[in-house]
Amino acid sequence: MNFFAVLLALLCEQLKPLRHGNRVHQSVIGWVRWTGRNFDAGDEHHAAVVWAITVLVPGLVVTLVYWGLRHFSLLLALGLDVLILYLTLGFRQFSHYFTDIRDALERGDDATARQLLAEWRHLDASELPRTELIRHVIEHSLLAAHRHVFGVFFWFIVCSTVGLGPAGAIVYRMAEFASRYWAFKSRTLDAPTNPRLLALSRQAFAVVDHLPARLTATGFAIVGNFEEAVNGWRRDASLWLHPNEGIILASAAGAVGLQLGGAAAPGITPDRSKTFDAGSEPDATGAAGSTAGAPPQLAHLQSVVGLVWRSVVLWMLLLALLTLANLVG
Repeated sequence: MNFFAVLLALLCEQLKPLRHGNRVHQSVIGWVRWTGRNFDAGDEHHAAVVWAITVLVPGLVVTLVYWGLRHFSLLLALGLDVLILYLTLGFRQFSHYFTDIRDALERGDDATARQLLAEWRHLDASELPRTELIRHVIEHSLLAAHRHVFGVFFWFIVCSTVGLGPAGAIVYRMAEFASRYWAFKSRTLDAPTNPRLLALSRQAFAVVDHLPARLTATGFAIVGNFEEAVNGWRRDASLWLHPNEGIILASAAGAVGLQLGGAAAPGITPDRSKTFDAGSEPDATGAAGSTAGAPPQLAHLQSVVGLVWRSVVLWMLLLALLTLANLVG
């Protein structure tokens, strides 16, 4: 059932992607605000309570609903799997920016490409040279593909295998969302945030993302230049401040022979709107140095797209084989 749920969700997401700022997104924002407002009194020990309620309670509710539906009908349970995956997957939530920037660069309209990057990531891209512009687009796209696709895949499959239904997809996305929300609130809204809550949310997501990040990097290595990807993983992952991001980007850079890493974009534009999820932290893509490889060029954008889609096909094939083995067994 896992294979069919993922396949149907991917098809639905491609045919009818969720609009930006949809009701589900707004509801999640409201939920995170409510839990922080009602359970965080600023004390250090409140941080774990707030995080657990924010992230784990939605997963528990979904699990209970899944068990109830499965008791009556496996088709109803499958329908819930597809619905949750559809809501948590997000290929199309970032791909339109990537496509528009690529089209602008192909036209030679670097000014529009810089403007689109600034809108997408709230970076000051006005002084970025073309090579650096392409680098930022590639890095953001790789990380977005991981968090919106591969990380969701991993935790959905793990939890579904042990009978928890789509709870894993919910917990992963909520953990990632909460870490961004509280960082945004502290950084740009001048709102008091429990420092322990901010630190805990980042640490918790790093733990939740530990295995998915390494599987994503492994997938890039398998479908790309394996030797260079592994060498880049070992040699260059530590260039980035956040280990999980460094592993993904270093592996991808080696897989396509691309130079990634370097200084972050020159400045951050505060985002005070509800679309905080587009914002970026100052150290989001900064690295202490660059990987080996060719400087980013326009052709590398298509190479990265191919790398991501080959990885999707790889994991879908593996999931299909596991599903087949389970049915035969």
